[in-house]
Amino acid sequence: MAATYILFSEKLDKYYIGSTRDPMEIRLKKHLSDHEGFTAKAKDWKVVFLENFDSYEKAGLKEKIIKGWKSRKMIEKLILSSN
Repeated sequence: MAATYILFSEKLDKYYIGSTRDPMEIRLKKHLSDHEGFTAKAKDWKVVFLENFDSYEKAGLKEKIIKGWKSRKMIEKLILSSN
């Protein structure tokens, strides 16, 4: 099992798009822990979108598609349509 996810930080007013093989709870804990990288800039990340896939390759493809949009408006539309 794998997933594509979108996190949101109110502090940064930014989205983070990723994919994982780990359960989402574990992956989110890693984003909230002390580490280097983009998500280290805030400690208030929340999962706002999650889509499960049967393979990591499919999850990675969905991640690349979303990142390719380069559009906050499209990301927010996806989030709203998933709720």
